[in-house]
Amino acid sequence: MGKVTGFLEYERKAPAKTAVEERLQHYKEFVQRYDDAELNKQSGRCMNCGVPFCHSGCPLGNVIPEFNDAVYNGDWAEAYEILSSTNNFPEFTGRICPAPCESACVLGINQPPVAIEEIEKHIIEIAFERNLVKPQRVVVRTGKKVAVVGSGPAGLAAAAQLNAAGHTVTVFERDDAPGGLLRYGIPDFKLEKWVIDRRIHLLEQEGIAFRCNAEVGKNISVNDVLREHQAVVLAGGSTIPRDLDVPGRSLKGVHFAMDFLKQQNKRVSERPVGSEDIFATGKNVVVIGGGDTGSDCVGTSNRHGAASVLQLELMPVPPKERTPGMPWPTYPMVLKTTTSHEEGCAREWAILTKAFLGDEKGNLRALKVVDLEWKTSTDGRPAHFAEVAGSEREIPCELALLAMGFVSPQSEGMLEELEVDLDERGNVRATEKNYQTNIAKVFAAGDMRRGQSLVVWAISEGRECARQVDEYLMGYSMLERKDTGLMVH
Repeated sequence: MGKVTGFLEYERKAPAKTAVEERLQHYKEFVQRYDDAELNKQSGRCMNCGVPFCHSGCPLGNVIPEFNDAVYNGDWAEAYEILSSTNNFPEFTGRICPAPCESACVLGINQPPVAIEEIEKHIIEIAFERNLVKPQRVVVRTGKKVAVVGSGPAGLAAAAQLNAAGHTVTVFERDDAPGGLLRYGIPDFKLEKWVIDRRIHLLEQEGIAFRCNAEVGKNISVNDVLREHQAVVLAGGSTIPRDLDVPGRSLKGVHFAMDFLKQQNKRVSERPVGSEDIFATGKNVVVIGGGDTGSDCVGTSNRHGAASVLQLELMPVPPKERTPGMPWPTYPMVLKTTTSHEEGCAREWAILTKAFLGDEKGNLRALKVVDLEWKTSTDGRPAHFAEVAGSEREIPCELALLAMGFVSPQSEGMLEELEVDLDERGNVRATEKNYQTNIAKVFAAGDMRRGQSLVVWAISEGRECARQVDEYLMGYSMLERKDTGLMVH
């Protein structure tokens, strides 16, 4: 291990961030890099545990103590080799992953955990700077063609792995550029789009073909895709947002969060918006939903110059620390304050929106809300609620953004034409055993299969699905299997 007593000598230190007043003037990333000395200290905090629970916390099974040791010793080639052996896109996870590995860090039992996510980002960015990241060209092709539908993290990971196995891969993307929610869901101040373009360029150099503005089941024939490919991977994501069916929903000024975020990402990339502009400028903005998408709406609204920003959450305020119901090393549902919240946002918890209220012109003017009293179950978790009598009130609001998550993939079009089985939640039915649908040559991965989840789970699903496709096509696979980390025949 790098430094035996590092966890005793060094405290966790977050990277510096650009001042709020400055970063609100642009959409660029604002989290700065560690200097060499600080990066050495942060990697030196890793204890190299006998049982590294961080491995189990990471859906990808990243080999974390080993790459921390390589960083501490300044061996960037080894650090990059270790990291890239399990993670196709550490430049994405190092920026936007909620880091379940850190929740499982043994040091986190009684100290702040190792800054694994930041170290991961530093490894890949330094690897790019040192020209360690090169296209891995495939020498021998299998003659098998695979279609990947969707170019989010699951689709990209599946495509990268299948291409590495020697198959000819084409990725179909219905938007005008690859990336899925990475491109048109995550704001640029968290993930600048040149980061995506850099990786797409590498994948193209490795032999993967990307077809954009290509929606299978709409302007691309489902039958053609099935006929021209020996296997198809469905990785279109969970794209149907959860709605709020209350009076006034049709008023002007009530929008889904993704419509708002996608527009701004297109503006930053100087691409046509293609629909009516949604701006928060000068408005009282209410974001309904307390998750990361809601937080992204907060940061974007503040950059628009909103008059005020309020985020509402149906659930009660989470605890600040672990409770008996969320023991280490499980992922704790504790209060999270993001950089967007730091930039300016009021937050209210246990609030139910009863109605959207409009003016005589049909424009949103306020929300009617009521406080909730939650009852907990025996394990301390919220179980059911009742409205607090006399708490009903109006909140001024000219822009309401619905950020309550996603319920399922879009069934109209491709899924209906394919006639794949769906589960009770409307996701494509395919087990983790083989990721195969009821149609032998059609597989599914990512949010389209498991439901709304994390970027790190999407990459993991793409990798695991690719191995099953490779076995289906060839009878065996040389791709890594997550549960062993070994090459398996």
